[in-house]
Amino acid sequence: MTAEDIRPAADPDDISSNPSGNATLREVAEARLSRRSVIRGGTVVAAAGFIGAVAGTGTAMAAPGNPGNPGKPAKPGKGKKLLGFQAVPPGTDDKIVVPPGYTAQVLIPWGTPLSSRGPKWRKDASNSAADQAKQIGMHHDGMAFFPLGAGPLGSRQGLLVLNHEYVDQALLFPDGDAQMTKAKVDKALAAHGVSVVKIVQDKGRWKQVDSRYNRRITGTTPMTFSGPVGPRHPALKAENAPMGTLNNCSNGQTPWGTYLACEENWNSYFGTTDSSWKPTPQQARYGVSASSSYRWHEADPRFDVAVNPNELNRFGWVVEIDPFDPKSTPVKRTALGRIKHEGATVTESRGRIVVYTGDDQDGEYIYKFVGSAPWRLLRALRKSPLDHGTLYVAKFNDDGTGRWLPLKHGTGPLTKAGGWADQADVLLRTREAADAVGATKLDRPEWVAVHPRTKDVYLTLTNGSGWNNKVNPRKPNPYGHIVRWRERGGDNTALTFEWDIFLLAGDPAYDPQVKLSPEDVFGSPDGLGFDRDGRLWIQTDVSNSTQNRPDRGHDNIGNNQMLAADPATGEVRRFLVGPRGCEVTGFAMTPDQRTMFVNIQHPGEDTAFWGAAPTPQNPNAVSSWPDHDPAGRPRSATVVIRKKDGGVIGT
Repeated sequence: MTAEDIRPAADPDDISSNPSGNATLREVAEARLSRRSVIRGGTVVAAAGFIGAVAGTGTAMAAPGNPGNPGKPAKPGKGKKLLGFQAVPPGTDDKIVVPPGYTAQVLIPWGTPLSSRGPKWRKDASNSAADQAKQIGMHHDGMAFFPLGAGPLGSRQGLLVLNHEYVDQALLFPDGDAQMTKAKVDKALAAHGVSVVKIVQDKGRWKQVDSRYNRRITGTTPMTFSGPVGPRHPALKAENAPMGTLNNCSNGQTPWGTYLACEENWNSYFGTTDSSWKPTPQQARYGVSASSSYRWHEADPRFDVAVNPNELNRFGWVVEIDPFDPKSTPVKRTALGRIKHEGATVTESRGRIVVYTGDDQDGEYIYKFVGSAPWRLLRALRKSPLDHGTLYVAKFNDDGTGRWLPLKHGTGPLTKAGGWADQADVLLRTREAADAVGATKLDRPEWVAVHPRTKDVYLTLTNGSGWNNKVNPRKPNPYGHIVRWRERGGDNTALTFEWDIFLLAGDPAYDPQVKLSPEDVFGSPDGLGFDRDGRLWIQTDVSNSTQNRPDRGHDNIGNNQMLAADPATGEVRRFLVGPRGCEVTGFAMTPDQRTMFVNIQHPGEDTAFWGAAPTPQNPNAVSSWPDHDPAGRPRSATVVIRKKDGGVIGT
């Protein structure tokens, strides 16, 4: 069986809309990697290239000063392995599996009321839109933990802020979505967005509590815009007030204590029944078409691209939210570009912020925003550090080096003579600007993680089509891989870097290039994050069309999962296996590293391996997690993971 035989079935969100002739990373990697071995052997799957031995301890999980990760690093003893837990095997059970000595507690599943006063969750999905707006949203994704208090207190209470990426309308409504109504659109909008909830630890267990901070940001919450594409820009003038954030995938956390929600596959919400409508080149470049899987346009003209075309331009941004000010208006920070943002990973270098963001579609790019001045200075001047800086896109050279290409009006081809009106135009058409400067196509660039000590950058490439080019490591790439790079001088504001391939995911039973041990095989790396000690946590998102199927080379991999890797040795161990049909996503830890939060998204979603698809009559066809109630339905939820001895997670 070849890679061509086990390529994943097409997901509409993953079909490339990039017509440019720019080089793919696989073309570049072929020239780079044909001159040396990628794999060391055994469970050690890290490349031996430019990085060499990477330190296994660190200083902070995210940017220095990040309120979610204060304090000094934990330093393992001399010769102590970074991964100390017993790996769990792959599995297909409808439950959470964690290593011996660990516990997994379900917290805030979809429909949990923000207040003890309700409205209560109804397991038949009969809650109204007004109810849903006061409850935890659907399909949990990226998240962050903001401590409330200094020292040990900050590891026992805080604000958990999490995204709700999308909705499964077969499960959201009692009768499904065969008929679309305005009431259903309203409820779906209320199930999207972001939740802010206060949680506290009580006798070793975590619980949500009533708080003035508890809040929902939904698809109808008032929004504003900042940066080059300001609130009065003509491209943002639509038939309704600016409102809502949709398809929030991963996230970011700033050193000044705000949360970044990232709008990913926003194009899928728009459509039209007007047979005369055709997408403009700009709309087509973002994958906008007359067809929409949600069909909201049938009941709400806000989402009809023929009637209200500028509403499109209000999505595809990074949204900044202040979790400590429930009355604040979320701000879409347009200087970070308009793409399908997978995340917005924030780090700090020379006092300036750097934000890495992937564009999650096959054949798209990886971007970096670099602040123009130290962020503390900008804040003192009452300016947002996210409004002042330059957006770059990556070009990977075949000699193992790379460059960051500026997406700046007046630079290179981005001139008026070249058809670019101003910087706002560049940002509204970020994908086209990246095409013009010659960025390198990637296999679905997703989450980014920055090593807490070395500042090396790691990027998950979930899978890809191969682009009909000679591939290395694979053509097509059904399992995905992880790329890493080191910015020049270890300075994340630098404009050149050296890169390598850290890890090839997959199953050696189907692909001999993969050197993972049989007990550690996995596919489609997606979520990614470092803890303060330098463990790299990897979460997977194997498509539901592919999960567990031997004809797609995934029968040994099992359900989606979470693994940990030691960047110094390349050792990988499976830490968690999720229930059927789910994606494992979202990563946050308390400052003391003794509590980990992980999200289980869309358990029970239509999964080919399990046969019958969930329906309003049989919502539990694939999974009934976490309630396992025959009269209920599967629900996305946050899982709290702790060691029974109260120790540091991963040891």
